[in-house]
Amino acid sequence: MNPWVALIAAGLCEIGWPLGFKVAQTAPAWRMAAISLSVASMALSGWLLFLAQKQIPMGTAILGVAVFGDALNWGRALGVAMIIGGVVVLKAMTP
Repeated sequence: MNPWVALIAAGLCEIGWPLGFKVAQTAPAWRMAAISLSVASMALSGWLLFLAQKQIPMGTAILGVAVFGDALNWGRALGVAMIIGGVVVLKAMTP
């Protein structure tokens, strides 16, 4: 399997577990099915991420730079800034 396809599929599976938990909370008739979907989604995401990281070097940017001596470039800094900015905006928009 192409590692980038596995990484994208793992990211898509990450949508399944919070969705399953939300359905389990709001639709009691679907509770066990939704929890099963959540658990399966977590397991599949983890497995796909495991496959992807075999060929794609992955690491936490800040930890990689600080501890492992990874290079800090504009692309990496911009990526971290976008992630932090996205989390801040999403939290600010939550009622």
